[in-house]
Amino acid sequence: MTKLHELYADHGQSPWLDDLSRTHLRDGALRRLIAEGIRGVTSNPTIFARAISDSSAYDEQFLALMDQGVTVTDAYWLMVIDDITEALAQLRPVHDQSHGGDGFVSIELGPELARDTPRSVEAARAFHAQIDEPNLLVKIPATPEGVPAIREMIGEGRSINVTLLFSLERYEQVIEAYLAGLEACPGDLEPVHGVASFFVSRVDTEVDRRLEAIGTDEALALRGRAALAQAKLAYRLFRRRFSGRRWEALAARGARPQRPLWASTSTKNPSYADTLYVDGLIGRGTINTLPEATIAAFEDHGTLAATIESDVAEAERTLDRLETIGVSMADVGRTLEDEGVASFAKSFDDLLATLEARRAALAG
Repeated sequence: MTKLHELYADHGQSPWLDDLSRTHLRDGALRRLIAEGIRGVTSNPTIFARAISDSSAYDEQFLALMDQGVTVTDAYWLMVIDDITEALAQLRPVHDQSHGGDGFVSIELGPELARDTPRSVEAARAFHAQIDEPNLLVKIPATPEGVPAIREMIGEGRSINVTLLFSLERYEQVIEAYLAGLEACPGDLEPVHGVASFFVSRVDTEVDRRLEAIGTDEALALRGRAALAQAKLAYRLFRRRFSGRRWEALAARGARPQRPLWASTSTKNPSYADTLYVDGLIGRGTINTLPEATIAAFEDHGTLAATIESDVAEAERTLDRLETIGVSMADVGRTLEDEGVASFAKSFDDLLATLEARRAALAG
């Protein structure tokens, strides 16, 4: 057994891969990772931009689409949907063997929809209709405009991955949207799935920047502690909200909890351990989505132990101390949300520019 297998078998956490490319789908790399314990796949515009820009694997299909008069933007989505569909097929055995608990692949809405509720609803509905597979998750960002779209989609029985989640305040709203959506959804709730992608390393990056600007010994001593502390409190919120009478009534109809998914788990600061956000966030009923380099590091020297519910009181004290010295975690969350939306939009624009250049080169 690999450590990924043990992570799931002994600690109830599902390891997913935070990457997707046509090369991985064709050369057997994804199937190998599945055999080694990967139980799902996430993707985003940045990942697809890298995959398409760095590989010639898409050129044949792209050129054929151009010959058919398809626009560059539409060609991008057709290529992405083909990759998602193939990944869904490769993970379908995991989905079936887990009775629908894992084996998911996520596709993200276009970045331009992040502030548009009606169009997000329309696009999410279209993805679920076009890719009619039980292990598909459509990613909707946890912006103020995204939260009502999440509720509406869950209410229609459509499975959703909530992304770009950076604060406890917004997480509370996301959980409420999921529960209210389930209550509005008619019939059996078992086929409805939800995960909440709580971003981790970016929190430390932003908080550390603010602490270094403050510059006191007390502030500097708190570097590298905010992300794990906030995630531990997010897990406590998850356990509290998915219990009690309200949840039990939904569970009686087959509802599944909206699992926390730890995203952005590769460390950005080279002075931090490369398995910091894996070792420190192990807990039942959660997901950790990992790039390949972090998977390799975890297999080599990661630590398997139930950690997500340890030192919760200290996590509270850490966030209280941050607030006291002038670091508002609510403001950190809003800043990172805006930056996340802008970053994905830039990746998307850069990708379209790359495809335009590729079209000209292939035509030549």
